[in-house]
Amino acid sequence: QDNSFEQFIINYCNEKLQQIFIELTLKEEQEEYIREGIEWTHIEYFNNAIICDLIENNQTGILAMLDEECLRPGTVTDDTFLEKLNQVCATHQHFESRMSKCSRFLNDTSLPHSCFRIQHYAGKVMYQVEGFVDKNNDLLYRDLSQAMWKANHSLIKALFPEGNPAKINLKRPPTAGSQFKASVATLMKNLQTKNPNYIRCIKPNDKKAAHIFNDALVCHQIRYLGLLENVRVRRAGYAFRQPYEPCLERYKMLCKQTWPHWRGPARAGVEVLFNELRIPEEEFSFGRSKIFIRNPRTLFKLEDLRKQRLEDLATLIGKIYRGWKCRTHFLLMKKCQVVIASWYRRYS
Repeated sequence: QDNSFEQFIINYCNEKLQQIFIELTLKEEQEEYIREGIEWTHIEYFNNAIICDLIENNQTGILAMLDEECLRPGTVTDDTFLEKLNQVCATHQHFESRMSKCSRFLNDTSLPHSCFRIQHYAGKVMYQVEGFVDKNNDLLYRDLSQAMWKANHSLIKALFPEGNPAKINLKRPPTAGSQFKASVATLMKNLQTKNPNYIRCIKPNDKKAAHIFNDALVCHQIRYLGLLENVRVRRAGYAFRQPYEPCLERYKMLCKQTWPHWRGPARAGVEVLFNELRIPEEEFSFGRSKIFIRNPRTLFKLEDLRKQRLEDLATLIGKIYRGWKCRTHFLLMKKCQVVIASWYRRYS
């Protein structure tokens, strides 16, 4: 019931994961259609970048304010940290506090004076400010790192690389929030180099019980996970896209004009191929560098035709090989018969 620093940084990580989900499935998807010159009506969606900026901005973010309080000389408490947040984030649309100068929150009795509330993408979350400064200041000092690095056990030494005397850093050890922010940034950089697949889990009830389906809870999750916008983009968009060269290379055996070699541009070859196969025009679109196929069934049809064609080609290759082998054997037998006959006539 009481959310503290730990839940705050967990929710920050969730915000970053939601952001990369938006980037890869909603923003990038629609930008690719525009970039490829495909006719497209933009579908609106909520971009949570503004929430991530509220937390991680290097000057005005909550983590930056927390680090600043931890480094500031003088009396530092959780209340002074909250006062600083109220000064910097008071007008932010996703930040709420009873101490805020924004009068619309002064009469909000559901929000205690020692708390602040953030409007996350998944809904509003209230955080108890008590303990934020101490937990963020949970530092591992250099002498402790150096002592652990001198251990004989290789695993312990590997866990404390900053204790290596060759890497002595006179800077103050990073705070817990800074370390977590750096870890999240590394994770995001790693994910952006991959081709991720998403599995969205829906919790049917809060009781962890079988055969109970809470409609309101499920609808809330579908709404804040961005599934509605994702479905709208997928239904209006194209299920499959591929550059012209690999597409032509994969399916060129389905058309006599493109098989075995197509001498012209790859896009022209794909156009000839699709016209030959009589695929309906509404099922595909030609982009600047890619072919876009709307429905999976069209792709399945191409794959089935390709599979059948490969079987036919395999049969043709086998037939030609067997014919060549039999003809070679026949010619050898014929040559032997001529030699034998000539020698027989010579001695007869």
